[in-house]
Amino acid sequence: MVASAIYILDYKGKVLICRNYRGDIAMNVIDNFPKLLLDQEDEGSMSPIIQHGDVTFIFIKYSNLYVVATTNKNANVMMITSFMHKMCDIFSHYFKELEEESIKDNFVIVYELLDEVMDFGLPQFTDPKILQEYITQESHKLEIQVRPPSTVTNAVSWRSEGVKYRKNEVFLDVIESVNLLVSANGSVLRSEIVGSIKMRVYLTGMPELRLGLNDKVLFQNTGRGKNKAVEMEDVKFHQCVRLSRFENDRTISFIPPDGEFELMSYRLNTHVKPLLWIESVIERHSHSRIEIMVKAKSQFKRRSTANNVEIHVPVPNDADSPKFKTTVGSVKWVPEESIIIWTIKSFPGGKEYLMRAHFELPSVESEEIEGKPPIKVKFEIPYFTTSGIQVRYLKIIEKSGYQALPWVRYITQNGDYQLRTY
Repeated sequence: MVASAIYILDYKGKVLICRNYRGDIAMNVIDNFPKLLLDQEDEGSMSPIIQHGDVTFIFIKYSNLYVVATTNKNANVMMITSFMHKMCDIFSHYFKELEEESIKDNFVIVYELLDEVMDFGLPQFTDPKILQEYITQESHKLEIQVRPPSTVTNAVSWRSEGVKYRKNEVFLDVIESVNLLVSANGSVLRSEIVGSIKMRVYLTGMPELRLGLNDKVLFQNTGRGKNKAVEMEDVKFHQCVRLSRFENDRTISFIPPDGEFELMSYRLNTHVKPLLWIESVIERHSHSRIEIMVKAKSQFKRRSTANNVEIHVPVPNDADSPKFKTTVGSVKWVPEESIIIWTIKSFPGGKEYLMRAHFELPSVESEEIEGKPPIKVKFEIPYFTTSGIQVRYLKIIEKSGYQALPWVRYITQNGDYQLRTY
């Protein structure tokens, strides 16, 4: 990736602030960008890349701003785009809201950050925690800082030295979101599990952590049984993980950042039995009323319980005078969204509940121009994973040899969970 310059523009295309990193492109080329953007919109194109002569503009829109990078090299566009998004995250971390006013109010800090995050067109440090160690909100403090902290110069740039805690603890959350689409006849059209392992680390010193999962590749390599092994796809790790170690023996070994971070994410494109099965029967009595019956069934083991279940059921736009009857939970009508929400605080496994809704309809029948939106479901099941992923061990190694408490928690929740009614 090589960016010649970075610009931040307002929504009219006026430059608010810029930084020239390489000096190989005239800075006034940005004057062409607003017109090129309008031409692109007129042509119906929405590409984040605009070519003008031998200069390429790569841009993102954030709030009411445009962030634009220029280059005349064969650059990695995806990396430049990712860098600009990360840069916006840094500004948001500093100023809470990234918008035109916050840029104008913090010119000095913005210039300091632009100097640190990139050097001669190459990305450097994009971790806001580390940047805040030596670029503070109060710019006069910058004069006091004689040298940058060791995190900028040492190999473990994501963790500061000298971290101390009275009580050493590690919290590890395995969170899986279930994406599901079911057709009106009950067949599963799409099912997917998207998982992440999130950590909160409060450990003294520079510890090394080793995490073991019931990974299918590892189990096959070591000749262990495959019954409880999980085959993960699209695995992405935090930069702290030693990738060579994982590729060699599937050990997840790392020196963690201090505090909260996402260690890894993964996906399982597998057939998922719907955890909450919803059936609906809709009876229309022409020119008078509509009756909706919804049956909800939990299809997971009895020892597990889904919490804060919400079942969003679409109703006609012109329905009014609702009446509800349910075996459990509560129902409310949200007329501005044309839905009713059936809320069940606690839904144990192997249970089945019913809800009936009755609505009045106007005497003049409305045209069927509205779509047929699906039923959507929200839920959270603690101490449960759909994929069956398990943390087999979490070892903490630190030269002082202190004792640390690891806490592991599993949560399954809804992702894009929809059941069609028509």
